[in-house]
Amino acid sequence: MKRQDAKTPVLIEPDEELDRRAADVVDAAIEVHRVLGPGLLESLYEQALCLELQLRGVPFRRQVAIGITYKGTLIGEHRLDLLVAERLVVELKAVEALMPVHGVQVRSYLKATRCILGLLINFNVPLLKLGIQRIILSYQ
Repeated sequence: MKRQDAKTPVLIEPDEELDRRAADVVDAAIEVHRVLGPGLLESLYEQALCLELQLRGVPFRRQVAIGITYKGTLIGEHRLDLLVAERLVVELKAVEALMPVHGVQVRSYLKATRCILGLLINFNVPLLKLGIQRIILSYQ
């Protein structure tokens, strides 16, 4: 009997338009961080980022309810911070340090929304690029 090789996760790379939307969000977040700096509440960064995205003409929805199912049964809902162009999940934080659970949270949101790309942005850093994680959902 032969041992079966483990399946390698498959990454579906975002298309050019989705990458452009992600870059738009990152640019807007950098502007928010440049103006406000670190140390504020997450809700304030969310409000400021929404204003900046509006100014830039980036389509998004805020606090989007997503259904969470278990074995095909809806068991509740959770809210995404932002859903950009109906394709990009954006989760905002204002914490001392991003933890692995934050990335897991974004992956769960990606599965629930069937999106392939998410941004995890922590505003509580001295330089925003140190607080941004790009997360691509992998499939097995």
